[in-house]
Amino acid sequence: MADSGLLLKRGSCRSTWLRVRKARPQLILSRRPRRRLGSLRWCGRRRLRWRLLQAQASGVDWREGARQVSRAAAARRPNTATPSPIPSPTPASEPESEPELESASSCHRPLLIPPVRPVGPGRALLLLPVEQGFTFSGICRVTCLYGQVQVFGFTISQGQPAQDIFSVYTHSCLSIHALHYSQPEKSKKELKREARNLLKSHLNLDDRRWSMQNFSPQCSIVLLEHLKTATVNFITSYPGSSYIFVQESFAESSSWTRTAEEEMELPVLKPWLLKSPTPQIKPEYLALRSVGIRREKKRKGLQLTESTLSALEELVNVSCEEVDGCPVILVCGSQDVGKSTFNRYLINHLLNSLPCVDYLECDLGQTEFTPPGCISLLNITEPVLGPPFTHLRTPQKMVYYGKPSCKNNYENYIDIVKYVFSAYKRESPLIVNTMGWVSDQGLLLLIDLIRLLSPSHVVQFRSDHSKYMPDLTPQYVDDMDGLYTKSKTKMRNRRFRLAAFADALEFADEEKESPVEFTGHKLIGVYTDFAFRITPRNRESHNKILRDLSILSYLSQLQPPMPKPLSPLHSLTPYQVPFNAVALRITHSDVAPTHILYAVNASWVGLCKIQDDVRGYTNGPILLAQTPICDCLGFGICRGIDMEKRLYHILTPVPPEELRTVNCLLVGAIAIPHCVLKCQRGIEGTVPYVTTDYNFKLPGASEKIGAREPEEAHKEKPYRRPKFCRKMK
Repeated sequence: MADSGLLLKRGSCRSTWLRVRKARPQLILSRRPRRRLGSLRWCGRRRLRWRLLQAQASGVDWREGARQVSRAAAARRPNTATPSPIPSPTPASEPESEPELESASSCHRPLLIPPVRPVGPGRALLLLPVEQGFTFSGICRVTCLYGQVQVFGFTISQGQPAQDIFSVYTHSCLSIHALHYSQPEKSKKELKREARNLLKSHLNLDDRRWSMQNFSPQCSIVLLEHLKTATVNFITSYPGSSYIFVQESFAESSSWTRTAEEEMELPVLKPWLLKSPTPQIKPEYLALRSVGIRREKKRKGLQLTESTLSALEELVNVSCEEVDGCPVILVCGSQDVGKSTFNRYLINHLLNSLPCVDYLECDLGQTEFTPPGCISLLNITEPVLGPPFTHLRTPQKMVYYGKPSCKNNYENYIDIVKYVFSAYKRESPLIVNTMGWVSDQGLLLLIDLIRLLSPSHVVQFRSDHSKYMPDLTPQYVDDMDGLYTKSKTKMRNRRFRLAAFADALEFADEEKESPVEFTGHKLIGVYTDFAFRITPRNRESHNKILRDLSILSYLSQLQPPMPKPLSPLHSLTPYQVPFNAVALRITHSDVAPTHILYAVNASWVGLCKIQDDVRGYTNGPILLAQTPICDCLGFGICRGIDMEKRLYHILTPVPPEELRTVNCLLVGAIAIPHCVLKCQRGIEGTVPYVTTDYNFKLPGASEKIGAREPEEAHKEKPYRRPKFCRKMK
């Protein structure tokens, strides 16, 4: 330490400081300079040692020694101080009788590390200077005690209710950003008094004093609380999904204390070069760990490009200033380009100014607010601050399609979209989410959707790793034929021929209908670039995990509210439904009538309502010849079938008042997650519904759901034996 003091005393010399600046390029943290560390000359090693000692002696001593240097040299000197969670008195906390220090502290230089302080079990206080962010992973409840912050596009101000935030492993980390907020012309003393009064009902005296010591104008004070919900407890109770919300253990996180420059992602030396004897755990980490979160680097958070920000600003302005009706915004693009993330961000932005936003889900595989395989229309009134499986909602209108893809059945998909879209009342802006299939027939199907929905704005996403997709300008859409719609030129010719040769020509039913009047749209191009990219090899498995998490989140509604313990699904009492009270239909495959009950047993079923009355039949089961387009009220699990009493045993969270109108059960290709069947707790002996003694040659029994695909497609792909299959009791 004496050497460091001697070197710092030399630091007042300008020539020494210039030599240090010239030596800085050799200290960049890359593999090649570290390998050349042993081959440095004597002069290079001396400069390296001087830099290390300077970093080790950084802090108050370094700043005091730097007072002798000129202001120009001090401004160029790197700030490597690491403020502690309970910092020493700063110029902002010194008496107001020193105007020079007061003016120095008022400059808007953000802190390198946001101050964090534990304020009780499972609670932490976060002070964010203006325009500074806090990126984290984990789940917590956020309350803005003073100021204004923004999370995922949604603004949280003081006095608003707390918000549950989910920054989980499967998606990008979220950040809390402090915003500029309007404040009257008050002195700093008056602002402190106002903030202290707001904190009285949340913090004790010591915590309020600490907050006032670190308080500065335009500073936001945020309370972070530990969050546990029935959905989180239910999902984490299964071994395969227990890592989704839980952070890494203390042993894995115990590493060398990072310097302030590492927090700002600057090229500095690794701390292990300082040869500390033992790892150091910062109090900030322990405070956040009690809440259930962990601070992450900024690069792990959500990064929005300039085109994305400009598109968001334009759409928000149009939605808030629209006079002649509400805009219809259709979002399209290939897979894994950020469409769903953009939709959530846009919804949160719109909710800052509007009371509600309508959302039309046309993506069957990755639904946002419902279990997979559905086309739905929802009215969103609360922000979405997490991935889809954390904010399932009850839709206004929903139809169960039954498959994660609409291949080989496009006409039924178009009819369902028409049926659901007819419920849109045009009282609020509508966001339309589309599939990521934009090549070949998928592009033609997208053109049909644009003509059908007549959006006012089309947001088209593209990136370097996405498939080529032509610009969907109004002229391109007018000149291209869809799967079921014709271009504008052909429609004119068809109308002329229809008027001249109406008696000689015959048209299909869909061509006899009057075409939808397409008025054109405004195309907004958005370019995105994500650091984490899902490869085609693991895309299917990744999407399947997200679908399973959505189903588990839906089943968590069966659990009692917190803090009651979890109840296994096999211990819950199901509903008894007679055979003659509901009709059955397998939507994804042709199943023989003698095997219908085998397919229904231990399956994920859609509880639907059809217009036909099925109660006139005395015997059952009642089978439908065609898949109806009808409202879906919810979902459930057919736990068992009693053949003697002719009853279905259905486990569902749908309220009893809505179950009275259910008269149809639809079974599709959406399966119950394997963990629900294989990891049943409290079961002794053979696990129910898990067996290998099964006839895989039955239609719909194998893992290949597409039984209606041509035989050539089956020959190209090898057959894979499923891990397990279902068996009736």
